Amino acid sequence: MARFRLFDLNDAQRAAVKTTEGPLLILAGAGTGKTRVITARAAYLIAQGVDPAEIVAVTFTNKAATEMRERLAGMIARDQAAKVTMSTFHSLCLHILRSGIERLGYKSNFSIYDEGDQIGLVKKVIAATAARDEKLDFNLARGAISKAKNAGQPLPAETLLHAVGQRYDLELKRANAVDFDDLLLLTVRLLREHKDLKQRWRQRYRYLMVDEFQDTNRLQLDFIALLAGKHRNVAVVGDDDQSIYGWRGAEISNVLQFEQYFARPKVITLEQNYRSTSAILSTANGLIRNNPHRRPKNLWSAVGAGEKVRVIACPNEREEAQFIAEEIQRRRTREANRWEDFAVLFRMNAQSRLLEENLRRLQIPYRIIGGKSFFDRREIKDVLAYMTVLINPHDDASILRIINTPARGISAATAEMAVSWSAEHNQTVWQTLSSTGFREQMSEPAWSSLQRFVSLIEGYVDAVRKTKTDPAEPVRRLLAEIEFLGALRRHCKTREEAEGREENVHDVLRDLSLYGQRSSKGLRGFLDEILLDQEREEEEDAENQNGVTLITMHAAKGLEFPNVYIAGVEEGILPHDRSKAEGALDEERRLLYVGITRAMKTLTITHCQTRLRFGSSVTCLPSSFLRELPPEQLEQTNLKTLLSTPVSESDAKSGFSQLRAALGMS
Repeated sequence: MARFRLFDLNDAQRAAVKTTEGPLLILAGAGTGKTRVITARAAYLIAQGVDPAEIVAVTFTNKAATEMRERLAGMIARDQAAKVTMSTFHSLCLHILRSGIERLGYKSNFSIYDEGDQIGLVKKVIAATAARDEKLDFNLARGAISKAKNAGQPLPAETLLHAVGQRYDLELKRANAVDFDDLLLLTVRLLREHKDLKQRWRQRYRYLMVDEFQDTNRLQLDFIALLAGKHRNVAVVGDDDQSIYGWRGAEISNVLQFEQYFARPKVITLEQNYRSTSAILSTANGLIRNNPHRRPKNLWSAVGAGEKVRVIACPNEREEAQFIAEEIQRRRTREANRWEDFAVLFRMNAQSRLLEENLRRLQIPYRIIGGKSFFDRREIKDVLAYMTVLINPHDDASILRIINTPARGISAATAEMAVSWSAEHNQTVWQTLSSTGFREQMSEPAWSSLQRFVSLIEGYVDAVRKTKTDPAEPVRRLLAEIEFLGALRRHCKTREEAEGREENVHDVLRDLSLYGQRSSKGLRGFLDEILLDQEREEEEDAENQNGVTLITMHAAKGLEFPNVYIAGVEEGILPHDRSKAEGALDEERRLLYVGITRAMKTLTITHCQTRLRFGSSVTCLPSSFLRELPPEQLEQTNLKTLLSTPVSESDAKSGFSQLRAALGMS
């Protein structure tokens, strides 16, 4: 037994590991060692004589499944560990379907449609189903179909959406194909409709464990219940306080109402945190207690009290980002930290832009997790391509990027013809679009679309040349004329995504205006500056993703960092306006709780007094959540006061004084 190191577990962990029969709900608070418990429990079952092939542990990502498999191999013989099924939901369902999907009218060699395949099929189905005067956005349709499948609910009857959903499923089956949602949906249907198969898989998997149970939806719960059967040997590990994916179908009720699905379960709560200081945990506990519907738990730590949590009011988002970057530089020098010891968390991807800008300015390496670098985002690449063409229409790559963005009736085939013609005649694509010889290859409608595009660009090339003041002004007019933002919104899956992408466009235009105020080089100089920044990033070793972590709070769950900054904790951002309107305030509070509990040693929370939103400066209020934090654990100040305190010689050498000078505080 010593080889499983059960003596290293605390009392609650040990109780969870040794409870092997019947339903078990393990409420694992943040940083309480849930993965350790799952793997130790599998090892303990094998030590008690359970066949490893009868054990299955289900989680949400291949990475998590691999980690559990490797941990188990370190506890028991590797050949024994290999017999345990450590799998994602989708992988396990695929395994079951391959052996029985013929019962549902499919062939066993069915294909799985990825996102691109699904979008293509939805577009085809909408075109074939919708009447001439009917409109249905393909992303909206795809999202609604997915949501309905996972919720086990039909699409609204007698609607175009319902008809599209039915035709979509019919076309999938005709192609002997399924989508990712079908992997779960069809497995549940197979087990419900065919008792012999259900019994076969129940006998195969007599001990079922589920990780991240708070992230499961109704369909996944149905699958777990069907697989558990009469033996009811199902152990789930989760934390309702970390349920932050309701917007994509996760049901917190699966944790809160576990007893309704599995009667008389044993409930064990893991509360000893091995990650954070007591100050950080007390702050998190004080916040989450304000959620009315939760299973009580109180995280505690033997790590020590630690520093108080700092809450800093900043004048605006530029000074907020500058402060965070400068202080990371200072603390790394003063305390001999690594860049990897720092993380900046935020509610929305758009908040990363100024942070990236300031980190690059200080030559601080960084990595973005759960999102793209600002200038790698599709809408920004499109806007920069338009800017490039206004300076140099002969840039083929930029011309081809925008030639039908937004859609203006220029097909991919037409663009390919232009590329071929330009290569054959040693011309740029721009020259080809106006050449008489190329016109003879075109149909009249295709040529008309091309000429409208050429006239549009020529007009704004001239406008850029004549602009002497704000270089962003002609770009704004161009984007308005082509209804760029409207088209951008139509291709977003959610309102939050649409708002974020629109905000990104406003941000890059604002940066262009600000550049025009400090430089006379205009649009060309702005593009050159961006290019140089990107080249500096590319010079870093692509395999060496070290650096300060920039990450959304949604993507940060499961991670930990010694020093954490949470930026933009303001009303309207966290909690988000949309979440407040939709009654999802509890989930927003859980999101901040997740952010707080990522911190190990130090935590700094910042908020702004004003912030630019969609091009205009607005007054910001501190998040109402900040009033719920226990004041005895906080050190609250504003940036001006913080920067007016005496600076030590080591701080001055590290560059912190540069920030004071930049803000006019020295």
